[in-house]
Amino acid sequence: MTDLTGKTAFVTGASRGIGKAIAVALLDAGAKVAVGYNLNAGGADELAKKYPNAFAVKLDQRKRASVQSALKKAKKHFKAPVDILVNNAAIADERPMETITDAQWDRMLETNLRGPFILAQECLPDMTANGWGRIVNIVSIGGQWGGKNQVHYAASKAALINFTQSCARLYSANGITSNAVSPGLVATDMAQKELHTKAGKKKAAAIPLGRIAYAKEVADVVVFLASPEASYVTGQTINVNGGMYFG
Repeated sequence: MTDLTGKTAFVTGASRGIGKAIAVALLDAGAKVAVGYNLNAGGADELAKKYPNAFAVKLDQRKRASVQSALKKAKKHFKAPVDILVNNAAIADERPMETITDAQWDRMLETNLRGPFILAQECLPDMTANGWGRIVNIVSIGGQWGGKNQVHYAASKAALINFTQSCARLYSANGITSNAVSPGLVATDMAQKELHTKAGKKKAAAIPLGRIAYAKEVADVVVFLASPEASYVTGQTINVNGGMYFG
């Protein structure tokens, strides 16, 4: 079993869904985990009460001051900087391309792309000073094969894959790996809307493995990438999609 004892992680969007599963998996591996949330304080507090090494912290990742404040609180609480950053928090928005407004486009990219950029940029100085770090960005199959009803979402995730590769090129020599994990359809609240559409049902039925993913299956890959065992894995996009995408 992976042992992350002594490591400090910060997981965004960790109060529910995939983020919660990732936080729990990291905690079970021995890491101290800052459970980042924006609106769902109850879910984050629940984890913090259940796990002594969990700390709930609110942030709006679109705003640098909020990110800086959250990281400062986590560092003070754990008496250690962030070693493992998991950029999981994101928004989705189902709508035809011709109806997407400039404001909706901007909100999508500032949340799903600028947010992870700010978090990585703020965590990198400590990681560089320590000569060790892990950046794991949760992307999406939509960022690999495009989107029909979520063009702005797919574009944000495609850009995040590229940002992941850029970080790998820039910082791997400093002991900081950067990888992306790309789920397909996962059994979470966020996916329910899509799974109830005709297109979503068709997508689920076409999965070679014959089912959608459990959040823990995504979390287990994140834990591996955060571990010493993945020290030579960087700049990669790891597909966790049951065979939906073979690229």
